[in-house]
Amino acid sequence: MKPPVAIRSADYLVVESTYGDRLHKEDNPFDQIGGIIRNTAARGGTVVIPAFAVGRTQSILYYLHELKKAKAIPDLPVFLDSPMAINVTELLHRHGTEHRLAKNLCADVCHVAKYSRTVDESKALDHSNGLPSVIISASGMATGGRVLHHLKHFVGDPKNAIVFTGYQAAGTRGARLVHGDDEIKIHGKMWPVRAQIDVLHNLSAHADYREILDWLGNFDAPPKRTFVTHGEPEAASSLAMKIEDRLGWQVS
Repeated sequence: MKPPVAIRSADYLVVESTYGDRLHKEDNPFDQIGGIIRNTAARGGTVVIPAFAVGRTQSILYYLHELKKAKAIPDLPVFLDSPMAINVTELLHRHGTEHRLAKNLCADVCHVAKYSRTVDESKALDHSNGLPSVIISASGMATGGRVLHHLKHFVGDPKNAIVFTGYQAAGTRGARLVHGDDEIKIHGKMWPVRAQIDVLHNLSAHADYREILDWLGNFDAPPKRTFVTHGEPEAASSLAMKIEDRLGWQVS
């Protein structure tokens, strides 16, 4: 995506704080995603990626395209199984002036996956004769959607991998899987967790506190008040203190 526009002034400012107490890791997403897919494919398993339909899915498609182009992963099939994510991916292709991907590259990225639009096509992904594949499906925290059916089918087999692509809110299935629960409740039934569970920490669309502070540093004068929102209490409090200490602004 294009970098955020520098804002010079505002009467009042509302700023999010999801990563208000953390910095993004320096790991290269290509290396981490490539390693997971190579290892899972070698076991004969499937990689299930619960991904947010807007933004995160398209980032994952980009990395998969680049990994395949570099022959850093096997040329295994990739399926995008989320009607909303499919619609957003098509929007990305249609609105090329809103991002930095060249037209031809964007087309290739958008077509790296086969789209599963219907319920029957989605169900068929769980019966692919055991061939290694990558399934991208929503929701990103496994709170609902088609990905739950894929989790039921794949989470119990150690050959497979479940890869979360960002922050998992407390109380979600994603958070419980990332925290190491050995069974998970889906559709009223408990399912054993034996698949490899990974999380990609460096794909978040949220700025970390350093990026937020750098962006705030573009202001010519402080807002009358800055409101810190959209973060866990610890993260919001930490960012508020950082803004007060570094910039001397009034923060709520």
